[in-house]
Amino acid sequence: MAQINVEGHLLERAALLEQEKTRRHDYAFKTSMSPVAQTAAKIVRRIRAEELQSFWTGPAAPEGSRDLKEVMFPGMSFALSRDRMEQTSMWKIVAAMPKGCLLHAHMEAMIDIDWLLDQALEIPGFFLASPEPLCADNSKYFQIFGFHYRPGRQTHCTANIWQSSYLPNEMVPLADVARTHPGGLSAFKSWAASRMSIHDEEALQHHHGIADIWKKFTFCFRAIGGLFYTEPIFRRCIPRLFQQLHDDGIKYVELRMALGHHPFYREGSETADADFLYFCRCFQEELDRYKSSPQGTAFWDARIIWTAIRSFPDQSIQNSMINCIECKEAYPSLIAGFDFVGQEDLGRPLIDLLPLCKWFRQQCSDRNLRIPFFLHAGECLGDGDSTDSNLVDAILLDSRRIGHAFSLYKHPLLIDLVKEKKILVEMCPISHEVLRLTSNIMMHPMPALLSRGVAVSLSNDDPAVLGHGKNGLSHDFYQVLAAFENVGLSGLATMAEDSIRWAAFQDETDLEWLERINEGSKGLKASRIAEWRSDFEHWCRWIVENFAVQSLDAD
Repeated sequence: MAQINVEGHLLERAALLEQEKTRRHDYAFKTSMSPVAQTAAKIVRRIRAEELQSFWTGPAAPEGSRDLKEVMFPGMSFALSRDRMEQTSMWKIVAAMPKGCLLHAHMEAMIDIDWLLDQALEIPGFFLASPEPLCADNSKYFQIFGFHYRPGRQTHCTANIWQSSYLPNEMVPLADVARTHPGGLSAFKSWAASRMSIHDEEALQHHHGIADIWKKFTFCFRAIGGLFYTEPIFRRCIPRLFQQLHDDGIKYVELRMALGHHPFYREGSETADADFLYFCRCFQEELDRYKSSPQGTAFWDARIIWTAIRSFPDQSIQNSMINCIECKEAYPSLIAGFDFVGQEDLGRPLIDLLPLCKWFRQQCSDRNLRIPFFLHAGECLGDGDSTDSNLVDAILLDSRRIGHAFSLYKHPLLIDLVKEKKILVEMCPISHEVLRLTSNIMMHPMPALLSRGVAVSLSNDDPAVLGHGKNGLSHDFYQVLAAFENVGLSGLATMAEDSIRWAAFQDETDLEWLERINEGSKGLKASRIAEWRSDFEHWCRWIVENFAVQSLDAD
């Protein structure tokens, strides 16, 4: 073949690739990185490339094999890769990263199920009830039952909830339920945990669809609520959760909770207390106590995003909004914003909730309160249906961030509006896998948003229920770094910094909110960005000092 000159094509190709990079979300950060950060980025890139080949690319499974544990490939489903990723050098690097803020997480689903059960078994007054006898083996994963806190109730009971003679909804002391389980205490805890979380098999059964997994997901919240919304357990949850987040490099968290739809049992009380002010008081006291402790002094803060369940009728949602306003007036620094939760596809779309949203906004204005929207929208597979169209309403309602926005990549005009209005997307990649929006991280639409310059922060959503095995963000950060070549250290760092830039540390007017997102602003947000950048540089030096030789070996 005659020699063909391709030099011109190669020059155009290189220029086009460089031009495309200028539109990415991390371009400004990447072009301003210090020399040590640039070196750390090269080291991470080399380690990633080596581990994708040596650690994640295994021999093909034997022909005819149906054992998923024998399958090995880069970007494999989280349920299969979770334990394996923690053995890598890249995991050590990601785990040590300063991650900024966690902006999208539901607190009830962040508390380790095993730990919750241990507390309920240790604290007197917890009972279990079910509309039918419970099945002790794992052949029937979905059974309705509920935990109940009744500290003054007699604990002597002859009923056995595992036998056919059990009467519907009879409350049995939790200790007796555990003791009479055919397999004993350990088997009972495994049984309960399997019904209060999404196990690996369920996470992988994508052919059953989204509505199927949400049935189990919703029940997990109901079961956990009977333990979580009790003062003795709730107070123990708070410092433990904050320490777990802090240990993972997170210094601030905004926790979504559907307070207006859950009764709260005070310590020693026989009846549920609808006084949400007392719930907020408990939260504030434990938060202050943790921040004043030696281990919590560097932790910035935590706030609550009040949530209403989107499928509920108007009156129930309006009552929840009233409760939110009352708690905001009593604890102004605690309530950061408002949102709707629950399965979008089966819940009410935002257009249906619009009158309530307008009413709520007017009530806040009349009382001189700032409770902005941080709305879930586009957590779906649809294109043009009512759920997908929630994105339009979230934007028009001036939601300061959008939760999930999984379907946003299909809408070029909405992407432009999100960028123009400076709206950040709270992305939860592992949640999207487990809840069957995508079968693995390689199929996730996140790169379509990052390449268009959309601001994104990573969140863990519901780690205890979704099977993370740990609190924090390391699993989500690892998944994204391992999956997408274009992300790299600068991409992760940009998402971490943007989590601070878009955090609701304090009440702000719409103008203040937009001004403080911008580079060069002053005040609390600017000081925390500066603190994170210092931590980031320290982390980069640590990478260079501890992994440079290993990365050279990978060349």
